[in-house]
Amino acid sequence: METGSWTSAGFLLLSALLSGCLCAYSPAQLDPLVFEEQLLWVSGAQGQVNTYRIPLITFTPQGSLLAIAEGRKSSSGDIGAKFIAVRRSTDKGNTWSPTAFIVDDGSFTDGLNLGSVVVDEEAGSVILIYSICFHLYHCKPASTMMVESWDDGLSWSRPKNLSVQLGVKAFAPGPGFGIQKRLDPAKGRLVVCGHGTIEGDGVFCILSDDHGETWRNGAALKSIPYNQPKKSQDFNPDECQPVELMDGSIMINVRNQNNYHCHCRIVVRSLDGGLTLPVEELFFDTALIDPAVAAGALQKDGVLYFTNPSSDQKRVNLTLRWSLTNGKTWENKAVQIWPGPSGYSCLTSLNGDSVEDQKYIFVIYEKGHKDIIETISFVKIHLYGGR
Repeated sequence: METGSWTSAGFLLLSALLSGCLCAYSPAQLDPLVFEEQLLWVSGAQGQVNTYRIPLITFTPQGSLLAIAEGRKSSSGDIGAKFIAVRRSTDKGNTWSPTAFIVDDGSFTDGLNLGSVVVDEEAGSVILIYSICFHLYHCKPASTMMVESWDDGLSWSRPKNLSVQLGVKAFAPGPGFGIQKRLDPAKGRLVVCGHGTIEGDGVFCILSDDHGETWRNGAALKSIPYNQPKKSQDFNPDECQPVELMDGSIMINVRNQNNYHCHCRIVVRSLDGGLTLPVEELFFDTALIDPAVAAGALQKDGVLYFTNPSSDQKRVNLTLRWSLTNGKTWENKAVQIWPGPSGYSCLTSLNGDSVEDQKYIFVIYEKGHKDIIETISFVKIHLYGGR
């Protein structure tokens, strides 16, 4: 994928200048190490929750971390009533608050589905986008919903239905995080990307230029055939994670649901702030083998990080990889976070100016010994080998 005339060194310098980071480390020193790990949620019919799934993690404008997950009430399945569960850390992931349930969909037969969390650093809020009735199972229409926190994740607004603005097409955000554009074009815009219905699948983005007050539909990359049943090896882009590169473009790393072309990731780029996804900006990253799963991606200080179960068949072997060339190439070295069953993952970092915040990224993922749905685990990664 082309990124204009920028060199890798140029991107890294620009990244440092934009973040205000007086970086104590260089990319040549990268030696990621699993520094600390702790379980945040354990499934198994505890209390009102049968299974925790779909983990998200984000920073907040005040420098805290929020871990978010679905608390599935009656089974491990995608359809059914759920909570949105949140835990909060104010000390860089060392300790966590008890679980709070911030949304409860009651006894819906086709309950909520997470979801994408987006931080509006300009306004100082955290916005969570999710769907209800996505599968149209004994309910209609599907709706896109939003809740927002202005106090560092301690309290949340009442759910707001965005379908009046976006229409009633089924849209499943993320799962992962949305972005606020830090660079032109469309600096300050909120961009949340996700996927459509199972048959009418594809990557779709929604956009807000007024800090989440109103939303509109943006870019679309539709499946082929569209709105028709799929077969193996049909083009069927699905769950996705956007990141902003240092030239202002948005790279979206996408689940390749039907293994079109390869058992690997689809990557597509928007050059206009999430309005379009030109097919000329699409490629298949054969270096990122994948069993068709939601994966994590993060751009930090000019380095692109990626997590997924690194296997072409099974959801096992959660692995961290990194690229110094905006995903055009990946470093030969990789870090195995967990060899066993592992599923969805999400990445974040704290973007303060301190050396401490430069050292770490944070991973949350589905982890098990026999099955991915057993626990949700939090991992603190030291990027420079503990130095």
